[in-house]
Amino acid sequence: MIKENPYRYKTGTSRTETPLHKTFIILLEIIRLLLAAVFIFSGFVKAIDPLGSTYKFEDYLNAFGGFFGQLTFMAFPAAIALSTLELAIGLCFLLKIKLKTTSLAALLFMLFMLPLTLYVALANPVTDCGCFGDALIISNWATFYKNIVITFLIVILLIFNGKLRRIFLPAIEWILLLLFIASGVALSVYSYSHLPMIDFRPYKVGVNIPAAMQVPPGKPSDKYETTFIYNKDGVSREFTLENYPKNDSTWTFVEQKSTLIEKGYEPPIHNFTIVDANQIDITDEVIHHKGKVHLLIMYDVSKASEKGVAKTEELYRQAKADNELFYALTASPDEEIEKFAKQHGVTYPFCKTDPITLKTIIRANPGLMVIENGTIKEKRNWRDF
Repeated sequence: MIKENPYRYKTGTSRTETPLHKTFIILLEIIRLLLAAVFIFSGFVKAIDPLGSTYKFEDYLNAFGGFFGQLTFMAFPAAIALSTLELAIGLCFLLKIKLKTTSLAALLFMLFMLPLTLYVALANPVTDCGCFGDALIISNWATFYKNIVITFLIVILLIFNGKLRRIFLPAIEWILLLLFIASGVALSVYSYSHLPMIDFRPYKVGVNIPAAMQVPPGKPSDKYETTFIYNKDGVSREFTLENYPKNDSTWTFVEQKSTLIEKGYEPPIHNFTIVDANQIDITDEVIHHKGKVHLLIMYDVSKASEKGVAKTEELYRQAKADNELFYALTASPDEEIEKFAKQHGVTYPFCKTDPITLKTIIRANPGLMVIENGTIKEKRNWRDF
């Protein structure tokens, strides 16, 4: 009697197969493909932006505080490990590689993520979970509900994976699994060494910064409730715009409070400011300049790559020779900037910008963003200077 090869699909239809059985198999295949899509997408968007995932890990660890706050040095390797794990699981689901082991690994992963995302939804230590990087921003509660559904689907596949026929022999499966892991790590390392191959952030090449800072006509604006605190005979009372005692001199004004009651439309770029060494806001001058402006991004000069910094003075000299503006943007304190400039012999002007904004603009330290007439024309990692 010839034993049937479990790694090949049947070319015919078994007598024991019923329409219900066929429907169930189709349902299992749909579940498998859905899980593959979710894990591949989640892993890919993290792998092409390992620094973004690193910053998110740091946000989590700092928010938890205490012992966790001392583990930020693990954020970068953890970011690569997470994206590689998700990519490998997703690709294994896609190609039916070791389905039982893959389903078990995915379930263990989700059993860790479920309580974590529940805590994040309840305590709200970070406003964005980062589960899909910058490609898709969803709320913390939506993330938790999403994880419940994914876990349920994984359990179904774990129980019934034996009903699905495999594509590859075991030896080939091992080779493919190792290839998936190596590819995930390589993708993260390449993206870290250069820039994300797909930029999901507001400061992508081709974006006009002034336009991206505007609120389109018809979009709702923020709504605030204004209240006034007045004092009379040692007793303080809160009033609204409709009933505050504006003509009653017996009340003494104490303070005014504005509370956001409804969030309006927020433009893609809403926190981009550049303040020069004289504490003058030169944002409008930069983004409306007719011509090229070179912005050297170093969110923290003390953490900037020595090899990268060594190339920056030449960039400044070239821009100056071409009569183009050049500014270094950082969030470092003045004393650190002064020390940095002396240590490296750089002469370009420094300006201050919010550190989160700088990390959002470019995933490099240092990195270069060139804008022309307010439009982002080029972004480079220091390795590509």
